[in-house]
Amino acid sequence: MAASVSASGYKGGLLGTSFHGSWGSSMAAGEDYHYLAGKAAVGPSHVRVSRKAIRVQPVMKNVNEGKGVFAPLVVVTRNIVGKKRFNQLRGKAIALHSQVITEFCKSIGADAKQRQGLIRLAKKNGERLGFLA
Repeated sequence: MAASVSASGYKGGLLGTSFHGSWGSSMAAGEDYHYLAGKAAVGPSHVRVSRKAIRVQPVMKNVNEGKGVFAPLVVVTRNIVGKKRFNQLRGKAIALHSQVITEFCKSIGADAKQRQGLIRLAKKNGERLGFLA
């Protein structure tokens, strides 16, 4: 259903407007570009910005911290060893555990989908026990 625009507005007079033209080629052809570009320079030539920018630092806290039986041990170990070294050790342990799961899946003839399911289950169990604290 086609609608027409008139001086009284949208068909039925629901939208009062004084628009009598069309969205023709005048803007697309760029006829008014220089006129509009000249009007844009009317405002202030510079804007003052405060030198003290307020930045909100995201809180990167572990959601599993304090949860699980082994969480206190994991937190104490991380504080003693240091975050960087702790994360390296944790990565090696996770990689080793994934290799053990892969070898187990090969020995019983499980496919890749089952292997991936076992790795996800191991991660969920590690979260529940507190190893990822």
